[in-house]
Amino acid sequence: MKKNMLNPIKVILPIVLIALACNLSSGQNQKDLNLNVEVPVLGQTKPILVSLDGLNGEVAAVLKFDLYVQGFNFVVPDAAQYQISGSNDGNVQGRVVARFAKNTILTRSYTGASLRQQAHAFADDIVQAIAHKNGIGQTKIALKAQSSNGNGEIYVADFDGYNKQSITHDDTIVAAPAWVPGRLAIYYTSYKRGNPDIFYHNLGNGQRHVVAGYSGLNTSAAASPDGSKVAMILSKSGSPNVWVCNADGTDLKRLTTSSEDSSPCWSPDGQWICFATKIADRRVLAKVPAGGGAMQRIPTPGAPNPTEPDWSPDGKWIAFTSQTGEFDICVVPAGGGTPTVLVAGEDSSWSPNSRTLIFMRRAGGRHVLSVLDVFTKQVKDIARISGSDSQPAWAR
Repeated sequence: MKKNMLNPIKVILPIVLIALACNLSSGQNQKDLNLNVEVPVLGQTKPILVSLDGLNGEVAAVLKFDLYVQGFNFVVPDAAQYQISGSNDGNVQGRVVARFAKNTILTRSYTGASLRQQAHAFADDIVQAIAHKNGIGQTKIALKAQSSNGNGEIYVADFDGYNKQSITHDDTIVAAPAWVPGRLAIYYTSYKRGNPDIFYHNLGNGQRHVVAGYSGLNTSAAASPDGSKVAMILSKSGSPNVWVCNADGTDLKRLTTSSEDSSPCWSPDGQWICFATKIADRRVLAKVPAGGGAMQRIPTPGAPNPTEPDWSPDGKWIAFTSQTGEFDICVVPAGGGTPTVLVAGEDSSWSPNSRTLIFMRRAGGRHVLSVLDVFTKQVKDIARISGSDSQPAWAR
């Protein structure tokens, strides 16, 4: 079946164009009725076994990366559940066969973009055809890239680290990028004016403005699922607490009065804000109604000192960082419970598929970003952006 690819959405920045979103997949996949996909269990799920034939170079590398961090593993054809084949001479043509059922579940041809983008689109179609889930190959991340002098810039890139683009050119301390869901815009903190202020940055036209520039700390902005509100950490009343306001900074309201709050994130329904705080000098996770109300603790037994929570888009899980002797990425049910420790690292962010996390780990005196499939624990480092890369945020 011939498939014409849509052109990527071009986002005009002050200096160059970046591709911030491209949806290269369309049409209806044939459903494989002959193989049942295993129900995933955190950290214990066996990968889906696939083979690859006829595709090579950059296309093969992209397919292997994209699928590996979504729970697939590559084996020889005789050991595969699904056999992926095709060619990439000028454009990508791909086919997927269910080996045991001996039926073709996907046949596609891709045109109209780079081979790399075509490969991401093919990977997304493979995920949809086999797992019946949306793929992440065409998604974007934002992050902080820091130089040796402590200054840094905010970048946007493909989720695997390619096609990077510097969003800021402040040459100062920056932190905490966060996407506005479904929009070409991000929030972040910058010391450009000499104070840690929160900026809203429109990626479509490059314009930005200060949303929170109060005396003291203004950081950790997190947009609500519908983009109408933003939660943040402000110290304007003394201690760092969770505040919420309209997207333009108006109608500011304080939600917490505890001594040390950090890292707010929203529930997918927009009703709750989860954050890290201290209760009786012990760091815990908690949540508070977005409209104001009593704080509720989210238990994480066995994972002490939880910080940096992020609520999965499907509402089921909260990923966070736990500190014992080292930092670990953990996942807990959204209502609290026994956490699953997945991998050493910090500051994780969920992808739109509620399956893959991007996080920061320490390596050789600098920070690198990695992506993790939370069900199989399969991990890959993404391409280096610039200097030490940290504080990733996945666009949803």
